[in-house]
Amino acid sequence: MDERKIVVVVEEVEVARTALQWALHNLLRYGDTITLLHVFSSSSSSRSKSKKKNRLLRLKGFQLALSFQDICNTFSNTKVEIVVSEGDQEGRKISAIVREIGASVLVVGLHDHSFLYKLAMVHNDVASSLSCRVLAIKQSPSSPSGTKTKTSAAGLALNSSTNMDFSQIEIAGLQWGSDMFCLLCSSSLDTFGMAAIVGGKTTTQMEWGVNNNTFKTFKDMEPKSMMDMAVIPIDQVDIGLGSSEKPNVVSSVKPRKKTMTSVYLKFFETAPDGKSRRCKFCGQSYSIATATGNLGRHLSNRHPGYDKSGDTVTNSTPQPVAVTVAKKPQSQAKTSQVDYDHLNWLLVKWLIVAALPPSTLEERWLANSYKFLNPLIQLWPGDKYKAVFHEVFRSMQEDIRASLVHVSSRISITLDFWTSYEQIYYMSVTCQWIDENWSFQKVLLDICYVPYPCGGAEIYHSLVKILKMYNIENRVLSCTHDNSQSAIHACHSLKEDLDTQKLGSFCYIPCAARSLNLIIEDGLRTMKPIISKIREFVLGLNASPEISEDFIQLAAACQEGSWKFPLDASARWSGNYQMLDIVKKASKSMDAVIRKYEETLGSRMLLSSAEKNAISVVHEYLEPFYKTTNNICTNKVPTIGLVLFFMDHISEMIAACREARHYPDWLKNAAEDMAKKARSYNNQVCNIFTYMTAILDPRIKGELIPENLSNENFLEEARSHFIRNYSTSHFPSMTSGYGTQDIEDGGSVSFAEEIARKKRRASMSSATDELTQYLSESPAPIPTDVLDWWKVNSTRYPRLSMMARDFLAMQPTSLVPEEIFCGKGDEIDKQRLCVPHDSTQALLCVRSWILAGMKLKFKSTEIDYERLMELATAAATDNSRLAQIGNKSK
Repeated sequence: MDERKIVVVVEEVEVARTALQWALHNLLRYGDTITLLHVFSSSSSSRSKSKKKNRLLRLKGFQLALSFQDICNTFSNTKVEIVVSEGDQEGRKISAIVREIGASVLVVGLHDHSFLYKLAMVHNDVASSLSCRVLAIKQSPSSPSGTKTKTSAAGLALNSSTNMDFSQIEIAGLQWGSDMFCLLCSSSLDTFGMAAIVGGKTTTQMEWGVNNNTFKTFKDMEPKSMMDMAVIPIDQVDIGLGSSEKPNVVSSVKPRKKTMTSVYLKFFETAPDGKSRRCKFCGQSYSIATATGNLGRHLSNRHPGYDKSGDTVTNSTPQPVAVTVAKKPQSQAKTSQVDYDHLNWLLVKWLIVAALPPSTLEERWLANSYKFLNPLIQLWPGDKYKAVFHEVFRSMQEDIRASLVHVSSRISITLDFWTSYEQIYYMSVTCQWIDENWSFQKVLLDICYVPYPCGGAEIYHSLVKILKMYNIENRVLSCTHDNSQSAIHACHSLKEDLDTQKLGSFCYIPCAARSLNLIIEDGLRTMKPIISKIREFVLGLNASPEISEDFIQLAAACQEGSWKFPLDASARWSGNYQMLDIVKKASKSMDAVIRKYEETLGSRMLLSSAEKNAISVVHEYLEPFYKTTNNICTNKVPTIGLVLFFMDHISEMIAACREARHYPDWLKNAAEDMAKKARSYNNQVCNIFTYMTAILDPRIKGELIPENLSNENFLEEARSHFIRNYSTSHFPSMTSGYGTQDIEDGGSVSFAEEIARKKRRASMSSATDELTQYLSESPAPIPTDVLDWWKVNSTRYPRLSMMARDFLAMQPTSLVPEEIFCGKGDEIDKQRLCVPHDSTQALLCVRSWILAGMKLKFKSTEIDYERLMELATAAATDNSRLAQIGNKSK
């Protein structure tokens, strides 16, 4: 079925809205595009006034078109375009635009000043001049309340417009809420197989197929170049489906067959209040009085193929439905059944959460397994899953973009990079901010590939594209990168760009977790061969419940602690320290288990005394490092101030090792390399922005700030930044020339009084300076929750709290610390590595958003997975109960 373009003329008359509603109900098919066209007349006044007036007219036209778009939004999956243009009132501009668009149908609300009358006087053939069908919707005067309009043949002749070549449809008293559709009427109705209702009388019967539940509507008619249409008034006919009242129809013709009711009603469920019905496929509601023909029209055009597979839909486009319950005849046992298409939606969620590509479901044995459970199950093809992923990605991304508009504070971003198995270089961009309730917020913005050669310029352009897409390029305060030279060059280019445009202050800082991890790697360098042997032993313990149980009992007997399996055997810092820890604390149990299971584990795992001594020395040296990383990982909000405090402690431990006499030379040499990396990090992170972030942490302030940041010039710069950016812009009333008393005096104050008041205000400002007052107080205890502290004290420091909201969102690490130090990072690397390029962005972004608590959406419609699981559980329970009954009967 070809996609059509339906143009609806937007005018500030009620009949234009009626025409749009008629087109949506009777003309629109799935895949069609509605173009809302508004043409305003140009002004003939002076040139300057004309431009201003035209801008206002264009704006008014857009606002009017948007109100028409709201009507279209009530119909799911409707594609809408808006065109607003300057032109004449004779229809020439409309004709040109309609031809340029290539419209299939033009729908116009016909009124006394309609352009169609003027166009008909100029052109003998209106339809040919517009190169499409023209449907003019005319609304007759409303009938008196409580009466029905009865139209005779003579009256029909008077209302006809046979001298015009466009189709006219007159509507009287339509109730769109009850879905009362009008039918196209003409002298050649027999060719369309449709009924013309005149004054409540049916003149032509609908064409029904013997073995087909569908019927013909205007949506399914073939285009006609020219039709002489009569204006036929269609009065409202009361049809009470499911009601005891009989229709009040002035007619001697037989009413519509009752068999139509049973054909369609099984696809709709009645609301508990009995006033409406809801489509089981898409959830659209209709009044209980809606004609069954209109219900069938909805099914035919919105859910083609609904009648070909019993109670399920097999159309090519997945419908985001939450419930489809099939009804069984009363004589059969009642069982709950779910639409088999729901399985595909559940599989979509599974693929996303498990980070599996759609090609996973193309495995023939998996499909056969589902067929074994139920032969009626049909899995979507892989391309369809990909299309669903990308549509879900677009819908959820638009929600994030809209939510960022309401963020009132500055935003910080973090960058992460990796290479896939296809050797494609990817960048993920995540933003963080603190909301008005002092809650930390974080959301993944995008995952994009960086084009070859994947340098600083390519990273910069990709990053700017993402920031502009979300419209946050002027609100970014900081960027935390992964310490690579390419990322540093990209951030430097971004800073130069923002500084040139004067879009506000911006800084970029290295990732503390990556720097600390490199420092620790230098400390472990000489221990790597021994750690590999220990890891092989730990993997053997994890693999055998028998061996691990023996180890637990031996450790308890030797008083070497209690151990929980499986042990962390990852190659990251947490796993490496676990290897050191098991030798340091349970070496006797380890040796006993190796000897007992020598055939399984091998005697090569036994460590020599020298190796055990080396492990003991390194364990003692690196224990503070492990405690530091553990604190960073478990902290609710690891601020820059707290991380700099820990990194300063790390530098002290390295310096102590270099100066200690009892440490061996090989460890001191390793400490030299560790010290170089620590100095490099400190040099990169030392700037006014990190200083301001550190002192705004109430646990750090000026007392616990690292020595390399303790600079009097930084304090003055911070004070200047605070006064310049947070005194006047956020609180202009605090710097106004006169106070409340000035206004009460009517402004009549003496010159001397004005000077005195200024001095008093200056003295008050100096005495109550928020930054000075804040820094003069003692720091809060280290366990204090920083955000809770500021939430409580924001009333004491109203201006400084605004600055704290901005700067405390700056991140010390480019990704979650656990992903660097713990085995969690291995799981993420596996997921990233295995996803093909055509699914990476959509799959990984949607997965991140779902895990963050967002609801999965398809074309702006939320998928109710809880309801789907309830249906599946109910169906499984009922089927199990029926199976039990069947077994008992046997």
